[in-house]
Amino acid sequence: MTNLDAQIQRLPSLRREELVPIWNDNFASPPPKTLRKELMVPLLSYRIQERAYGGLSLLARNRLKQIAARLPKGPRTASHIVAPQEGTRILRQWHGETHEVRCTDDGLFYRGEKYSSLSMIAFVITGTKWSGPAFFGVKK
Repeated sequence: MTNLDAQIQRLPSLRREELVPIWNDNFASPPPKTLRKELMVPLLSYRIQERAYGGLSLLARNRLKQIAARLPKGPRTASHIVAPQEGTRILRQWHGETHEVRCTDDGLFYRGEKYSSLSMIAFVITGTKWSGPAFFGVKK
């Protein structure tokens, strides 16, 4: 295992406060105060590798700019969310535990309790406010 591998592999085990100095070493500005550790780790991992091996080629960067230019402007709407159908089971791994949501015509059920939205269930699981569709990966 290389030093780079070891550096990247240890990132998930660090607390957010421990990630901030690493962030500051790799980016020109400090991380946003609202940036969660779960997002800092992959961003730092990519940035560390990018600095070691080089970034995207000019061709790849230009292609991404073309794709981004074709995306709709403005905030995303509810039309980007896929409504789960009756009988759907949504599974999500979180901190080593599998969480299951059952979707019925009567509502969403998690651990025997009925909920009106995936966001409420995501809050129960994480203890923080999340977009339920984003947390469970059910956006289009």
